[in-house]
Amino acid sequence: MRAVVYTKYGPPDVLKLKEVEKPSPKENEVLIKIYAAAVTSGDVRLRKADPFLVRLYFGLIKPKVNILGVDLAGDIESIGKDVQLFKKGDKVFGSAFDFGLGSYAEYKCLPEHAVLAIKPTNLTYEESAAVFFGGHTALHFLKKGNIKKGQKVLIYGASGAIGTFAVQLAKYFETEVTGVCSTTNLEIVKSLGADKVIDYTKEDFTKSGESYDIIFDTVGKSPFSGSVKSLNKNGFYLRAVHLSLSSILRGIWTSSTTSKKVIAGVANEKTEDLIFLKELIEAGKIKPVIDRRYPLEQIVEAHSYVEKGHKKGNVIITLK
Repeated sequence: MRAVVYTKYGPPDVLKLKEVEKPSPKENEVLIKIYAAAVTSGDVRLRKADPFLVRLYFGLIKPKVNILGVDLAGDIESIGKDVQLFKKGDKVFGSAFDFGLGSYAEYKCLPEHAVLAIKPTNLTYEESAAVFFGGHTALHFLKKGNIKKGQKVLIYGASGAIGTFAVQLAKYFETEVTGVCSTTNLEIVKSLGADKVIDYTKEDFTKSGESYDIIFDTVGKSPFSGSVKSLNKNGFYLRAVHLSLSSILRGIWTSSTTSKKVIAGVANEKTEDLIFLKELIEAGKIKPVIDRRYPLEQIVEAHSYVEKGHKKGNVIITLK
């Protein structure tokens, strides 16, 4: 089978398209023929080993896992003899993160209890592959922030993979949503339901005098002190990515010494969250946003584009 392999950390051109052995499912596994995968900011960080903490988990000198890719959508081609949740021919979507990554390939084996579900009936494979990373991360952090009806919520990085889902989910929870993005993405964020949109190239939201119950930084670029000051009493400052030791320590200090809480880290994967997102999608409440699609052969170009940090929603790799 074809797969994108990397054997060293570095720029996009460390990714090489090669022929590798097709996997076979174990007794409790399903074999998925992948038709679409996503290129996320997380994939870029793993490829570059940036931050350095990546090396502690994925290999100090070189990557232990040689095929990247988390999000996937495709068909179940075969199943192990003990599998009960899925059958051959099921159209599925979900995550390979907890089981060796590997969605930049034509096939992937996953345990039936992986974060996997029947794909939404109203989405294509490409659209389904755009759900997991952004959708489940947004849902995880908004729930950590105890999101409630009537609150004021600010989404920083509102036009990215996480941000586009965060805006829609915050509106689903009946909050007043302010999106922060660049000039070129204002209309997209408005179209997703944001009540207000701030162009960060022209205005600093921390100096507007407005305060919020939740500030959700989806890209790791909001000013820490200004964001905390812009929270209401008992407010939550949520930080999804790009964690540094200093920001972690500042977050612990803020949470310990004030009524405001800083929550940072990575989202815990849950199948129930994936199913919840699927139900909202099928009900027409939320939808994935796709910026560009690339064939597997153009994985280097796809990573180069994502690394620039200006994508609108998701970038998809097609294998069909």
